[in-house]
Amino acid sequence: VQLVESGGGLVQPGDSLRLSCATSGFSFSSYWMRWFRQVPGKERELVASISNAGDNTNYGNSVKGRFTISRDNTKNTLFLQMNSLKPEDTAVYYCNVAGLGSWGQGTQVTVSS
Repeated sequence: VQLVESGGGLVQPGDSLRLSCATSGFSFSSYWMRWFRQVPGKERELVASISNAGDNTNYGNSVKGRFTISRDNTKNTLFLQMNSLKPEDTAVYYCNVAGLGSWGQGTQVTVSS
């Protein structure tokens, strides 16, 4: 299983970013996928999850209404559209295959003025 996150960066409050997670080594369309984030010294936080077909999504309360998780099963890729970013969204973002223990290297998102 390989997971490669990208799309992070330094942005100002209120800006948007779109994260991508390119996957390989497993049957992408068979698994729920999730985005987590982690701040140093804190536990990893579940941000959003999406069903294998993409027709069922769930969000953490802190991002509901601002973030959108999606997937392209033809390209084995997971996305996270992040709008109206806040400084408290600053973290390393990871994608994860539900039920499998693999993690990518993560992508840093920093929201600061």
